[in-house]
Amino acid sequence: MLVDLLTLYLIAVGTLLVSAGMTFWEHLTHPERSKTLRILASGYATLAIGCAAVLFRRDLPGAWGSAISNLIILSGYLLILHGVASFRGRQYRLFSAGLLVVMAAIWIVAGARWQDVVWNYASSIPIAMVSAMTALEMLRNPTMMAFPARRFVVAITAVHTLFYTFRALILPWLVAEFGAPLQAAASKITLYEGALYSVILPMTLLKLVREERHSHLMRESHTDYLTRIGNRRWFFEEGTRVIEGRGAQGSIAVLAFDMDHFKAINDRYGHQMGDDVLKAFADIARGVLGPDVILARLGGEEFAALLWGDDARRSQALGATVAKTFAEAIADGAQSLGIPATVSIGLAAFENERPDLAQALSTADRALYRAKSLGGNRLEVAHAMTLTVAA
Repeated sequence: MLVDLLTLYLIAVGTLLVSAGMTFWEHLTHPERSKTLRILASGYATLAIGCAAVLFRRDLPGAWGSAISNLIILSGYLLILHGVASFRGRQYRLFSAGLLVVMAAIWIVAGARWQDVVWNYASSIPIAMVSAMTALEMLRNPTMMAFPARRFVVAITAVHTLFYTFRALILPWLVAEFGAPLQAAASKITLYEGALYSVILPMTLLKLVREERHSHLMRESHTDYLTRIGNRRWFFEEGTRVIEGRGAQGSIAVLAFDMDHFKAINDRYGHQMGDDVLKAFADIARGVLGPDVILARLGGEEFAALLWGDDARRSQALGATVAKTFAEAIADGAQSLGIPATVSIGLAAFENERPDLAQALSTADRALYRAKSLGGNRLEVAHAMTLTVAA
């Protein structure tokens, strides 16, 4: 079905306005990305205004209509670049202002005599440049690498870059070879491609924002609100995944932690001080055990850690270091709270076995109770292994 240029422009304007409205509405449900979504919505709306202005560009004298339309459209692309860059807190204000000034100067120099050359070919260069920068911004964004929609954003903007690079560098030679009808065909193809771009890119960016939001909610559902380490649910889900992934090969160890006399701390110093003790312990344990160990707060003053490989083989030394460092730091060290606080630890270690995590933790808990019965502030190793080993 053949569609005339007017209809194609109206389709492009309509899709851009719908994309702008949907993106602006979306910012209400994603407050953490409100600024980004508002910038993107402004970009789509500006592109829509630019496309609408194209319909009247011949009504103004000289090259004014073409220049104004082109500069508005370029501003829309720059706003989209700003929106994508804002995902990682970057801005291109000086670059944007400079590019608009340079393009305005080109239009002034070209005037009415060369307006068709600038409109058909030269104006494609900054659009290709800005689209390429948009693709690179998303490609280099480390916080988005885990999301599938990121790859589509890069692909869409890269294709757009190649298309306008073709218009700027190759199309002039083809038109000179095959005549003006090719230019008219290229204009229609540009609008078809633009209409697709105006739908696919906004929808993909919205998908990206939703993926990021979903990932954030998943992290929060697995994170302890006070200490910002994993919670009980995360410990068992992630710990089971690690144990099953390793099979019955190598070393596995579970450390169970419990604050000594924690109720007395809350009663004597208040719950705020108790919370500070828990947060300090989480920081110290994470610092001693390292980022690869699965460390979680199971509830109240109870914590647990799952170690494997080399960490598991030295789990007794690591646990003892946690107890010693915590006692010293809380009393008079770097994290001094000016109160006495200690921790008891139970250790269950396994070699070339695949223990059930719940039963392994139960075994470590029995060693923990023995540590508390011996006065606390110590680590006890579970010697009697009565676990059922998974097949």
